Amino acid sequence: MCHFQSSNKLQISSSSANNSVKNQILRFRAKDGLFRVNTDSDLDLATIIQQEVLSSKLQNPDPSTVQVAQSQSGPYQPIAALTGHTPASVGFRNGEMLFVKYEELPQPQQEANFDPQTQSATTISIPKVKINPSFIEELAVDRELTKEEGFIPRKRSKFCKHTDKGMCEYCSPLPPWDKGYREENSIKHASFHAHVKELNHNINKGQGSSYIAPLSESNFVIDKHCNGGHEPWPRGICSKCQPSAITLQQQQFRMVDHLEISNHSIVNNFIDSWRLTGTQRIGFMYGRYEKYDKVPLGIKAVVEAIYEPVQHGENDGLTLGLPWAEEQRIDSIAKKMGLVKIGVIFTDLTDAGVGDGSVICKRHKDSFFLSSLEVIFAAKLQKRYPNYTKFSDSGKFSSKFVTCVISGDPTGNIEVTPYQVSESAEALVTADMITGSTHPNMAYINETNNDRYVPEIFYSKINEYKLQVKTNAKPAFPVEYLLITLSHGFRKAEDDTSLFKAFSFPIENRQAVGISQDLSEIKKQLKIDSKDSYDVIRSLSDFHLLVYLFDLGILNDQEQDLAIKVATSYELEDAYRLIEQPGWRTLLTILRSS
Repeated sequence: MCHFQSSNKLQISSSSANNSVKNQILRFRAKDGLFRVNTDSDLDLATIIQQEVLSSKLQNPDPSTVQVAQSQSGPYQPIAALTGHTPASVGFRNGEMLFVKYEELPQPQQEANFDPQTQSATTISIPKVKINPSFIEELAVDRELTKEEGFIPRKRSKFCKHTDKGMCEYCSPLPPWDKGYREENSIKHASFHAHVKELNHNINKGQGSSYIAPLSESNFVIDKHCNGGHEPWPRGICSKCQPSAITLQQQQFRMVDHLEISNHSIVNNFIDSWRLTGTQRIGFMYGRYEKYDKVPLGIKAVVEAIYEPVQHGENDGLTLGLPWAEEQRIDSIAKKMGLVKIGVIFTDLTDAGVGDGSVICKRHKDSFFLSSLEVIFAAKLQKRYPNYTKFSDSGKFSSKFVTCVISGDPTGNIEVTPYQVSESAEALVTADMITGSTHPNMAYINETNNDRYVPEIFYSKINEYKLQVKTNAKPAFPVEYLLITLSHGFRKAEDDTSLFKAFSFPIENRQAVGISQDLSEIKKQLKIDSKDSYDVIRSLSDFHLLVYLFDLGILNDQEQDLAIKVATSYELEDAYRLIEQPGWRTLLTILRSS
């Protein structure tokens, strides 16, 4: 269960009683032998193979040549083709046998490293690893931004000495990662694609065909399968298998630059649960990713709906099971609507008690913005929903998943604030190196044990003399070094292009506050006796109504697709087609007789 509380009381643990983690054995046969892997049936197949097989079981494999099949005779497919699929989603049974074939890497080049103290040279092995980026399934917005140069145009200045058609250093376009431009325009972080282009510019400039992926996922986990000639950890260790010392710095780029909520009613309806009960609420945001023009090569997450899974709310927190029961079904319906899960949102609200609707401000610069336990929660969700990119040597890097908090601001108003955590935070949590502490703004560093090795951890800060210094992070360090802030806003009413036009149907799983979804509510919303076909369009364009309607099983798959098209495209011709469908006629008959 995941016990989620709004301040510093977040606790996450696995429980076999509620089947929140599905253990599964997968078997792999390669020329090196037969291997068994204990894994989670909801994990990404590509990740399982890369972490459990490719990195530890195979002898000197070339990752770009590794292929997998269910039969020894094939057909074989590359690891990247499995990205986004889990053992559960493809129907793998417990003990499923997979066949792996690969080519070995050539012997690594030996480069000399001269030590001026000993006046001698030592050799360092540098393996050449390549990936095939054509198999990485990137989001449409990433493919679009990759094609753009992102140069920032500048007008002719008083220092220019050339004609109107000329160009010089004072007016030539700036690269999208230019720090001066960000400072002038109060942009705290570079966008992800600007960051990638800067790395590519520095790493691959003039490299020709010897391309090096500019991104690499941080890995702080000790290698328990080290072939360095010693017993595995904890009985043995060497410099090759242990993680190096870690220096934490505030991340200078962000995966998502802006959170946009397409309609005020989406958040207002979500907060209504707290207004009715005084207990906290959590939901998952569904929407899409688009270009964000206010940041060079920026990306914004657009929220179109919030789904509220089964949960138990309390005054100071809530209890939520992960993964939640209806997740796959809701994801599937959202996908038909062109939506994906883009983040999580939760309330941390306490009435100020003065009778004017104001709330207490708990989160500010002198307390905390996200507690250490909430940071760990956010990191685990980001690892669960990775960002796939061809610019990483593993095919994925960090995440676009957003964590959003609704709490009080210093003036007592309700405020929506979105965050992400850094890529290094994801790696720290994956390696089980940090834990929440009694001080919500501090993360406690775990001790080394038989399952983990914790190296020296430092963080960089500016001291009282305005100098950047390294400080030992143990036993705890400020979580602000792991936090990334996003800008946010609501779409203006005059620019309303939200996907859904109705927001009055009861929200799911609110029986505890006396709100339920039933046939009478459908009847009320659909206005079934209206002769105006536009009424069908307007009333059907409601995310929560569609989800409940499909759950009844009255409409078949084709009719569901048509209902989604009516609800999101608003075409009168589609509405006429829908009301003639046998499933829709059956629904109306049931509603009229209820």
